[in-house]
Amino acid sequence: MGSHPARVITIYSPLERADLPGLYARVCKALGENAGAPVVCDVTGMTADAVVVDALCRLQLGARHWGCSVRLRNAAPDLADLVRLCGLDDVIRPEVLEPAS
Repeated sequence: MGSHPARVITIYSPLERADLPGLYARVCKALGENAGAPVVCDVTGMTADAVVVDALCRLQLGARHWGCSVRLRNAAPDLADLVRLCGLDDVIRPEVLEPAS
């Protein structure tokens, strides 16, 4: 999908609901600038909570709008487990959650 390498964006913790529109805009801008290449979100140290899962769902749906995906880097096992527990495997697929380094 596109000839550009993936762009890496770091998402910092704590993440609050008020942060979601700005984060979404930042990731969508990166998706648009990368001609369909995926955006890699570094989620090192992110707390596994409902706000983070909501943010990841919004980002993935935004990426689908651009015809690509958001991949996660350095996701903690508890974050991957929460995504699965919430039944969001079809939105945030576990195989795109790169193991923590």
